[in-house]
Amino acid sequence: MDLVTASLGARIALDPTQFIGIPFALVGAVFLSLGAQFQHRGVNKVEASTPADRGRGLNIKQLGLLLARPSWVIGTGLLGFAITFQLISLVFSPLIVVQPLGAVALVITAILNSRISKIKLNRASILAICLCVGGVGLFVTVAAFTARETPVTDRDLITILIILGVVIVVFGAAFAFLRNRFKAVIYVIGAGVLYGFVATLAKVVIARIGQGEFEWLTFTCLVALLAAVALGAYFVQNAYASGPPDLVIAGLTVIDPLVAVAIGIVVLQEAAEAPIWAGVAFLASSAIAIIGVYLLARYHPQIHD
Repeated sequence: MDLVTASLGARIALDPTQFIGIPFALVGAVFLSLGAQFQHRGVNKVEASTPADRGRGLNIKQLGLLLARPSWVIGTGLLGFAITFQLISLVFSPLIVVQPLGAVALVITAILNSRISKIKLNRASILAICLCVGGVGLFVTVAAFTARETPVTDRDLITILIILGVVIVVFGAAFAFLRNRFKAVIYVIGAGVLYGFVATLAKVVIARIGQGEFEWLTFTCLVALLAAVALGAYFVQNAYASGPPDLVIAGLTVIDPLVAVAIGIVVLQEAAEAPIWAGVAFLASSAIAIIGVYLLARYHPQIHD
């Protein structure tokens, strides 16, 4: 029995203490689900009160009206708790492990939204949700046995900041010129990509501040993080205005971790020692989850034409 335990322990890449972050990530997922439901209700009420502006992206007036909606304010507070728990999870565990656990929020959100809206999910939507959760679940399982924490060098950090800068410019320009053509799934993709960078930068900033390294590069990371949060949050609110909350959460909990993990694998080398089969599993599970988001965006009964 001891030999079996020792053999299993040798295969687990994470130190046992690094699993502490997993329950924090799961609690954060619950708050994420509840916050999404409340914010979606607030955005819908503001959209209903300003029909002339529908479909063109939330303007300054509508953003101001959101602050007067109790449901939206409560939702924002709950999302604040979600972010707090996620940050705590990143202190203990590698990004590649805890970030994808937000998929739990998708199941909770789908159930809540179905009950509140009194619209039963169709078979295609249920299949899509299963694919999202199953794909991310497989991803997490493989990552938990192959991921390793690695130090982030200044060169790595500068690379991440440059890529993020390009991403912000591209999505910002696309929204400025094509906002009338944007649909929920496009907003979700944009927010998911931005939040993937946010998760990575948040972990770096936390680590550097903890080590007393608050120099110009750390400050730049903090500024870039806040810029990505602001644009991502705006995209999320627009997604709520044109799609159901479970679609928004599906996109965020799939695209967000895939981007964050891609950064971890390509730039930070968190899976550098992973075997070939793990790489194949990463690609397969990612494809499954992305197909799930596509199906949910196409067949959800609440999708706005």
